[in-house]
Amino acid sequence: MENPHEQAQNALLSRIINNMENLNESVVTINKCLQEVNRNNLDTEILSQMWESYLRNAEFNLETTGQKKDPL
Repeated sequence: MENPHEQAQNALLSRIINNMENLNESVVTINKCLQEVNRNNLDTEILSQMWESYLRNAEFNLETTGQKKDPL
C-alpha cells in the first residue's frame, strides 16, 4: 500500500518543479528583451553623453572668455 502523504508530497514537488521551469523560461525571455532594449537605447545614451559634454565645454568656454550671461 502506498503512502498517501508521500503521494501528496510527490505531486506538490512535481508542481513546484514545473512552476520553476516555467519561471526560468520567463526570466530568460525577459532577460533577452532587456538586452534588446539596452541595445536600442545605446545610441540615445551616447548622444546624451555627447550633449552633456558639449554643454560643459560651452559653459567653460563662455566663462573663460567672459561671455557667459547670468540667467534672468
